[in-house]
Amino acid sequence: MLRRHGDSRRAATLLATVAYLQTRALDDALDLLDVLIASKLLARAERESAKEKLRTLPRLGKASAKLAAALEVLLEITGAHDDLAEQAADDGDTVEPVSLAQVWAEIEAVVPRSELADALTAVVELAGLPGSDADEASRAELVKRFATVRPFLPLLCEVIRFDAAPDGQQVLAALRDLPKLWGGGRNKVARSEIDEQLLIGSWRRLVLHAPELEPGTVDWRAYTFCVLEQFHRCLRGRDIFAVNSSKWGDPRAKLLAGSAWITAKPVVLSSLGLPPDPDDHLDERADLLNATFREVTAGLPDNTAVRFDDAGRLHLAALPAEAEPPSLENLRVLTNRMLPRVDLPEVLLEVFAWTGADQAFTSITGGEARLADLHITIAALLVSEACNIGWTPVIKHSVPALTRDRLAHVDATYLRMDTLKAANAALIEHQANIDLAQLWGGGHVASVDGMRFVVPVQTINARHNPHYWGQKRGATWLNMVNDQAAGLAGKVVAGTPRDSLHVLDVLYDRDGGQKPQMIVTDTASYSDIVFGLLTLAGFSYAPQLADLPDQKLWRIDTKADYGPFTTAARGRIDLERVRRNWEDILRVTASIHTGAVRAHDVIRMLSRDGHPTPLGEAIAHYGRIHKTLHVLRMVDDTSYRRDIKAQANLQEGRHALARRIFHGQRGELRQGYYEGMGDQLGALGLVLNAIVLFNTRCLDAAITELRAGGYEVRDEDAARLSPFVRHHINMLGRYSFLTPELAGGLRPLRDPARPDEVEIEPVRVCPRQKARAHPYGN
Repeated sequence: MLRRHGDSRRAATLLATVAYLQTRALDDALDLLDVLIASKLLARAERESAKEKLRTLPRLGKASAKLAAALEVLLEITGAHDDLAEQAADDGDTVEPVSLAQVWAEIEAVVPRSELADALTAVVELAGLPGSDADEASRAELVKRFATVRPFLPLLCEVIRFDAAPDGQQVLAALRDLPKLWGGGRNKVARSEIDEQLLIGSWRRLVLHAPELEPGTVDWRAYTFCVLEQFHRCLRGRDIFAVNSSKWGDPRAKLLAGSAWITAKPVVLSSLGLPPDPDDHLDERADLLNATFREVTAGLPDNTAVRFDDAGRLHLAALPAEAEPPSLENLRVLTNRMLPRVDLPEVLLEVFAWTGADQAFTSITGGEARLADLHITIAALLVSEACNIGWTPVIKHSVPALTRDRLAHVDATYLRMDTLKAANAALIEHQANIDLAQLWGGGHVASVDGMRFVVPVQTINARHNPHYWGQKRGATWLNMVNDQAAGLAGKVVAGTPRDSLHVLDVLYDRDGGQKPQMIVTDTASYSDIVFGLLTLAGFSYAPQLADLPDQKLWRIDTKADYGPFTTAARGRIDLERVRRNWEDILRVTASIHTGAVRAHDVIRMLSRDGHPTPLGEAIAHYGRIHKTLHVLRMVDDTSYRRDIKAQANLQEGRHALARRIFHGQRGELRQGYYEGMGDQLGALGLVLNAIVLFNTRCLDAAITELRAGGYEVRDEDAARLSPFVRHHINMLGRYSFLTPELAGGLRPLRDPARPDEVEIEPVRVCPRQKARAHPYGN
């Protein structure tokens, strides 16, 4: 109880001071309010009601058994009498009806009448009245927690300026009227004082028909929670929003409209290749979908990877493992032996020397003067952040660039998200110009996936997920890597939300490099709305669909015969809905493309409580065209599936290297503030790209030297070398920041014919990953 009240008082205090603080404090206050309602109230009430149900199950079971025994006797008596009556009717006779006294005598021989009455009372009490919904028990438990919300509800609308979209105006008006209902010590609230239209489901019974109510009055505590529950739902869906908040504000307000939309429309539509009139465009999409269905159907007899089960569901056989030729194995051994042994700090310093990336770290004050040996201090800070080891291992009191005061000053003045992004852009550019990286890909394919971190500190930027963290909480680093192994962007999100909410944000916030054309994600990042938005934004979306047999395919022509696909293609795409909403679809797409609004805010706006709005449903129907085309291409084109799998393996390899780097403090992320999480994982991304660039350049030089010595290196073998090898890089224990004298700017390669003092352990590749047709492993 004390803890619950403490949470409430903290929420009340934070809300009371928001008017004097900046927008960030407002966001934090609303984050805390969201956690208080979702975790401390709704979730706790559900847990308590579930516990209560478990406690009452034995009593309910006994009472139900007695009622069942009595009913069984009644059915036997009436059944036997009906049989006799039917037989007598056939004989032309009649049978005396069974008397009520006789029925009760038979029943009481099994269950006494007094016990039967008690059992009926218990069942009604424990199972609920007819018409009760599944939420009634938890809502009734919620009403008992009125003392939790009482301290901050009067301040909620006074301190924070809320507004609402049309769908949330009624709830917001009811929220503002709540203090009038129970202010001044009132004990009774008349039915005419509340908005009965808000009483949905079991709330109507709890508010209007509580047993202790006097005629014409309502349970104002239950009504308070009814309004608060709907306020929380509307706030999360942004039907109610905070006017001055960046996170909890109205995403609709930022959509292009009026003269801004008129001005931006032709430019954006031209850049994305979208027509202002949808008719011809949608007709072309319909013809393409129909033709693809027929083409893939015609090729099914020769496609041994495809089968349909008895329910008509589509199954694809796993990709066969691709054997590694001896030439590739030999090349991998030789190049691994040739990679120079180096400490992680030396990698950073050498990469800085090649790229000048350290010049991107400018002072926050805007001054041009630079500290002596600034690149050494920056490298030390990057190592401490990326390795998660703190400053102590990199501090050297005898080196001016590595004293604690120097580290603190540079950390506060030079290391921030915009300088990390600028430095990363330099690494991405150099990576793209290396011949070996160009063998790996042209930068046109990228993947987005999340890396999970336990967050053991108290923060609103972490969430629970037992699947990843057990009883702990954590955060996700959603990051993007292209087919040249360069990390292009990253974003921190609390917990493990569906990545689909944030994929577009990551795509539009690239640190550098060219815009990828094809985007690979896992199943968690998939939704029909995201499919539509990504396609409209000019991307080719290729998610891995782990639950492919359960995926519904979609068609436009409901009468077309697509052979074995007929059952799988049971969904119908409504092009008329897309046409009706085309102008708004374009406005949403343009708003995201120009950066006027964050994509995840738009996706939340388009989907409320898991159900799309009419505009969201129109975008989803458009996305279903391209989702179906994607599935059909997976069925028909094995190389397409291999490319998707290879890019996914590439992302896994990068994450495996990231885990190796981020080894300190058990690999836990111990930053409480969102900006601190972003800066630390941004440093990790920069160090990852530095290692990949170092490895790529060294591997490229090794291949050049082998060829110069007469060794045949095939391009197809070189294309399967991994930039994520790390056996030659020491990340533990030694942190030296002295740059050696290097002739030509590159360390000399080792002699492949000379064995190491300790033989290098070969890179292990699991059989599942050998199925890839791409150079990268873990």
